[in-house]
Amino acid sequence: MSENTPSTPQIDPNVPPRPGTGYYTQSPYQPFPQAPSSSSGCGKAAVWGCLVLFVLGIVGVCLLVGTVFLFSVAAGAFDEIIGEKEEKTVSEKFVSGSRNADKKIVIIAVEGIITNEADGFIAKQIRQAQSDTNVKAVVLRVESPGGTMSGSDYYLHLLKQMKTKRKIPVIVSMGSIAASGGYYISMAGDEIYAEPSTITGSIGVIASLFNASDLFKMIGVEPNLIVSGRHKAMGSFTKPMSEEERAIWQHLIDENFARFKQIIREGREEFEKAPEELDKLATGQIYTANEAVANKLVDKIGYLDDAIEQAGKRAKLDVEDDYKVIRYTPKLSALEALLEARSPNKLLNPKTVSEITTPKIYLMYPYVLPADGTE
Repeated sequence: MSENTPSTPQIDPNVPPRPGTGYYTQSPYQPFPQAPSSSSGCGKAAVWGCLVLFVLGIVGVCLLVGTVFLFSVAAGAFDEIIGEKEEKTVSEKFVSGSRNADKKIVIIAVEGIITNEADGFIAKQIRQAQSDTNVKAVVLRVESPGGTMSGSDYYLHLLKQMKTKRKIPVIVSMGSIAASGGYYISMAGDEIYAEPSTITGSIGVIASLFNASDLFKMIGVEPNLIVSGRHKAMGSFTKPMSEEERAIWQHLIDENFARFKQIIREGREEFEKAPEELDKLATGQIYTANEAVANKLVDKIGYLDDAIEQAGKRAKLDVEDDYKVIRYTPKLSALEALLEARSPNKLLNPKTVSEITTPKIYLMYPYVLPADGTE
């Protein structure tokens, strides 16, 4: 074999072919290294990492809630030991004036539908104002379409009791609506201010009752009522109302209506002198602020600030730095503050729905009742 004759290349099956040739040869040219696949190892590691973080997050939240709960229980027990738990049913929020002043004008809020809560937030505010000797005047802020007769009457009773024991002025400031029970409770005021856009009045009593007997027949349901007397099921929505039952309900309405008007005569001297003028207004009609002033249902057009200023004058707190204005807010434990979730619409609160769908006597503007009040 001549020196110029090319030698046969040695084939190595473990070496990839040289680029551009089909030969498997020992060559200095090596293929580019391939990146390791991440579809298995790294993917599984990421999943496990996320799972561990999720579990740690859950454990952390549980530890936080448990710690807050223990502190809340411990704080409550300590309050009971030192006898301060009852005094901390509401908190104070500074509104205006001098923060360091001892004398106070308190804004007591009556908001939303008035229900039968003897130990609810409204009652707690009134009791706190009564027990605090630094409170020199109260502004009753009413933002309510009314509610139950008994609830409205009870809160009015508490307000009158507070005025008698403390001998402090109460000025009413009406918000967008102070109708029916909202107007009823305003009779605790020495003066009543209504904002220019306030709706008030709706002096009257209503019982919203239903008759679903035809619906039951349609779906094949037959109610079986077992009662102790012929009037025990009076007001039940499972049967039509008899004329006798209607007369009984009407008597209840009339009696409570008479009390409503008596409360207004006691709270408004003008109507005590001329009760026939009140009879003309007590038709259930609502009135604008200007109409209410013209008909002597309220005293003046003014905002919350005007009511606060008048309360200070009546309490002889003429110097601004001599007092501070505060508003009561609910006193929550640490756990309640952490877990509290409120309905954006108070009308959808299950307790409120239960209240307004149970047969009762209401001092309420009918638009919040599940009926239009017509026959």
